Amino acid sequence: MNSQSKLMEMLIGYAAAHQHPLNVAVHMIGIPTIMLGVFIVLSWAHVDVAGMAFNGAHVATLILLIFYLTLDAMFACAFLLYAIPVAWIATIIGAQPLATSGSVAAAAFFGGYAAQFVGHAVEKSAPVILKHPVQANLAAPFFTVVEVFKILGLREDMFNELQHRITESRQNQAAQN
Repeated sequence: MNSQSKLMEMLIGYAAAHQHPLNVAVHMIGIPTIMLGVFIVLSWAHVDVAGMAFNGAHVATLILLIFYLTLDAMFACAFLLYAIPVAWIATIIGAQPLATSGSVAAAAFFGGYAAQFVGHAVEKSAPVILKHPVQANLAAPFFTVVEVFKILGLREDMFNELQHRITESRQNQAAQN
């Protein structure tokens, strides 16, 4: 399977469950918020290498970037535009006393997920995390970037093809029922 078909397969599954504008808007806020909560905890593990400080949030950003590069280089690079600031903010918060940083991490993580479930209640679709928890968590920050491209009207051919495939898939499911 080439990267374009792998990307389209992932996008179809995600986009089909994220059609309602409120659900999309909630995800645009909730996913980076969840990421912040996770990155705060990851920032607690850190090392100095050749005078430079690295922590788990930096490593997670690099791992996500590498994974996203296998899907789409443009989306992967755009991901860095918000992942780097999130990792930076998480590092600052993570350096605070544990009670403070832990409280902020928990509020961001659980608050972000609560928002996702509200968005899916409006959408009347099950959150993808319930079916594919690992894939959903790894891919969610990537899909936030994809949504920004869609909102800005970039890569319209890809989004038109995506919507066509979603419609076709729903028609096939309706015909089988």
